[in-house]
Amino acid sequence: MLYFIVNQQSGGERAVDVWGRIRRILEKERIDYRAETTKYPGHAVALGKGFSSRGEKDTGIVVVGGDGTVNEVINGITDFEKVRLGVIPTGSGNDFIRGLGVSGSEEEILHGILKGMQQPKEEAPRIDLGRVRWDGGDTPRFFAISAGVGLDAIVCKKALKSRVKDVLNRFGLGKLTYTFLTVVSLFTMKTTTAAMRFDKKEKCSRKKLIFAAAMNFPAEGGGVPMAPKASSRDGKLSVCQAFGIPKWRTFFCLPFLVLGKHPEIKGFDLTDAAECEISLEEPTVLHADGEYCGDVVKIQFQCLPQKLMILNQMEK
Repeated sequence: MLYFIVNQQSGGERAVDVWGRIRRILEKERIDYRAETTKYPGHAVALGKGFSSRGEKDTGIVVVGGDGTVNEVINGITDFEKVRLGVIPTGSGNDFIRGLGVSGSEEEILHGILKGMQQPKEEAPRIDLGRVRWDGGDTPRFFAISAGVGLDAIVCKKALKSRVKDVLNRFGLGKLTYTFLTVVSLFTMKTTTAAMRFDKKEKCSRKKLIFAAAMNFPAEGGGVPMAPKASSRDGKLSVCQAFGIPKWRTFFCLPFLVLGKHPEIKGFDLTDAAECEISLEEPTVLHADGEYCGDVVKIQFQCLPQKLMILNQMEK
């Protein structure tokens, strides 16, 4: 069975138009499906849980929305061995679909998903997922794109309620929200000292930590290549760290970050690991796929290899 979870507020309500066109195609081609529209923050978690726990052996769930809606659905799935996920992007960043290497119009993406649903579940492409725990809590959160603390998390938190994002979305420029908020936040945020450990090895210190982003895909924040060589199929996260850089110099590093040239700059570090633990001296904002998790001091990032089956027609 094919289920659609539609966030009509995504991308400045662009999803309303997209879903109208998608629905007409489904009805014209007489596709058996069921659709639900999200009505409040967190509703997609409940919908994902409900659809994935119906006892079916092969469930297709398609998100018509942005990266935040995708993250909610992933965190609602009760059995990843029975669910295949498809996404028709309507958000401002759309880093999930970009990370899959999927392009084309919404109609073309839909037809790719329908083709994927016709193929045996065993042939579905799989990607890694990340999981983050914090402050000793027993309720971890899955992430598909990235999770991080510091500047990128602060920007994500602000973007969730940003009027600038709403305005830019109306003109199809929503991803510029992250660039604008990054510049604003850089000069007001407080850095902290972090003790980091990768794959249970010896700890390393990161003084004046600006951010640490655990990347499953190469890019976040509307296409910023934080970890240009990250792969969602290698069983590892690529942890991008910026530390010990004066804020004024960090500002001039931003163009290099946008171009993916930052690994060459002193103060940036990229470490591939299946697990990363971080202890911070001061509470710092944490996000998972752009969703605010809290202000935390202890974090554990883990890679869950080949956890999620995909309906979209991915690049090889």
